[in-house]
Amino acid sequence: MTAPATAEHALVVKDLRTHFAVPAGDVKAVDGVSFTLDRGKTLGIVGESGSGKTVLSRSLMGLNVASNSKTSGSVLYEGKELVGLSPKKMKHLWGTELAMVFQDPMTSLNPVVKVGRQLVEHVRAHLGVSKREARSLGVELLRSVHIPEAEERFDVYPHEMSGGMRQRVCIAMALACSPEILFADEPTTALDVTVQHQILNLLNIQQRDRNMAMILVTHDLGVVAGRADEIAVMYAGKVVEKAPAKTLFKEMRHPYTQALLWSIPKTAQPKHTRLNAISGRPPDLINPPSGCSFSPRCPYARAICHQEEPVLVSGAGDGHTYACHHPIGSPAGQEAFNKNLEEGLPQTLVAAGRMRATEDLLLDWKG
Repeated sequence: MTAPATAEHALVVKDLRTHFAVPAGDVKAVDGVSFTLDRGKTLGIVGESGSGKTVLSRSLMGLNVASNSKTSGSVLYEGKELVGLSPKKMKHLWGTELAMVFQDPMTSLNPVVKVGRQLVEHVRAHLGVSKREARSLGVELLRSVHIPEAEERFDVYPHEMSGGMRQRVCIAMALACSPEILFADEPTTALDVTVQHQILNLLNIQQRDRNMAMILVTHDLGVVAGRADEIAVMYAGKVVEKAPAKTLFKEMRHPYTQALLWSIPKTAQPKHTRLNAISGRPPDLINPPSGCSFSPRCPYARAICHQEEPVLVSGAGDGHTYACHHPIGSPAGQEAFNKNLEEGLPQTLVAAGRMRATEDLLLDWKG
């Protein structure tokens, strides 16, 4: 369910699908995703590994170019259709209009090329500046992402920098040509908690100062809680819930969104407390289960959930949509949960305990 395109939208995505042909069949990595991204706003895309988040980002950027991949649907940027554009045509948009910060800065950077050269090569290609001007701009970019001793760091190799510093270099590279949209694909992977906080704050500052639109991809609802304007929750290649950030935490409707919230470790818990995990495993994207893909793991699932796939419906205004037969907070959802509890279904019994354990966490975010 997507709003009509307006001048305020930086990106309009309709029914986007990316499938990969493998010997066992077609992997439906992205399967009918639609959304809009407004200028200067941040959309958080959340889901566990295998939900389709990274493939979605790469599809929007036109980076899924393998011979076995097929992308269909519509991605409109500035009124221009991106789906179907050749890499040669997309090359003119990469860096200047659309840019991406990848998960692992060590594999994103060439280990045998100095940081400065990697930072300015596409600046020279797109902006046509001299070598001296490019160096000056590169040093300024390193300073803008809070890298100390920028002049000296310009001439080092990636392995001579820490993980956090390398990620800052990747952010500087992505911002070098002032893109309109920045895709940040789990930019804090493998970084310690303190550095994660610094990198996320840096992205927010740069996004605000440059008035960029940003898509922040993560598996952690806590990361997007205070940084995204809107959140889309993905499962099995589909968006199962989407809402403004405050609305999502106050009135979450999909059991998978709730399960993601439960899985966040709490600092108030005693040491050695067992971490909450979502029961079961993600579905096979070649042969997904009938009905709702989350039904085998869902504490609210009843017979209809295993038979009919739910469609996205609108909540009480404010752009809140979700796909669930028994939404959390609804009479149908409460009845389904109570029946499963009476029948002693394991995932429902576990969920009941988690509800009590996370009440204070919900209260914090609802405030």
